[in-house]
Amino acid sequence: MRIVMPCLLLGALACVAGTVRAADSQADAAAPIRFGILPIGSAAESLEQWRPLLDDLHKQLGHPVTTVSVGSYASLSDAIGAQRVDIAFLSGKLAVEAVTRQHMQVFAQFVRSDGARGNVAMLVVRADSPIRTLAGLLAAPGRWSYARSEHLSVSGYTAPEAYVFAPRGLNSDTFFARVEVGDHQGNLLAVVNHEVDVASSNNPDMDLFRRNFPREAAQLKVIWRSGLIPSGVLVLREGIPAALRARLTAFLLAYGSTPGAVGERERDQLARIPDLGGFAPETSQVLQPFVDMQHALLRAQAEHSQWVSSQARQARLDQIERDYQRATQMLNQR
Repeated sequence: MRIVMPCLLLGALACVAGTVRAADSQADAAAPIRFGILPIGSAAESLEQWRPLLDDLHKQLGHPVTTVSVGSYASLSDAIGAQRVDIAFLSGKLAVEAVTRQHMQVFAQFVRSDGARGNVAMLVVRADSPIRTLAGLLAAPGRWSYARSEHLSVSGYTAPEAYVFAPRGLNSDTFFARVEVGDHQGNLLAVVNHEVDVASSNNPDMDLFRRNFPREAAQLKVIWRSGLIPSGVLVLREGIPAALRARLTAFLLAYGSTPGAVGERERDQLARIPDLGGFAPETSQVLQPFVDMQHALLRAQAEHSQWVSSQARQARLDQIERDYQRATQMLNQR
């Protein structure tokens, strides 16, 4: 009895453990994949653009796919921070926050239909505006009104701030007579309708605007373009089971490259998402340019700001350097 009872007990425990594992496996199989969509245009428009691809993902993996489609960058960041998102399409600055603070990892980067892996930020005015050039804009502080995106938007806020305003000791929030914050499409319409004088944008959103509002788009003129900014990325939550992770990444990385009629159909689905040609494998290190851009912006702002003392300025600069080193280290680890 002393020998049999432990064996019976171990057998019972093994049976219980097997039952728990089976239940967990069934739960994993039934669990939906929660896909976060960064809005290009409106939230509803972005969801419509992504829906065919997500339907294919559901068919391929056998998991229901639910969407976290929001109207702002901040709302999507909040959802990721609350672990309500498993996989997401993010732009650079939002992706940096997700990787360094919210337990996500980059696994793919967007590739444009022309093969480029980047976008261009822009400042846009009406074609008949008295603002003819960037120099003309900057020559009249306090005169113009500006429509930009949220602080988490790279092309809609960080790039113009880092490359146009901060190096000149300016801050767009105080340079302009009035600043409106909205989405790219709404900001462009605001320029067309004489509601603001200048707006920030980028080439995918300009392409979408030309498609949706061709007559209005003909009334716009670009007065500044940035250099190439790395494209948006796809990120995955770190806690996703390895088997599901492998199937997810394999499906998305191959999507649109299948030969024959299937590939043609997939490429048509991709084309619904503005200027998307496919996905290329990447790691979180691809986000380093965004960390560098933010670092340069914060340093320029600190150096040109007024401080109660030189010690206070130096303390801020030291903190910026520590945050920069931490973010760089984390990107290299993931």
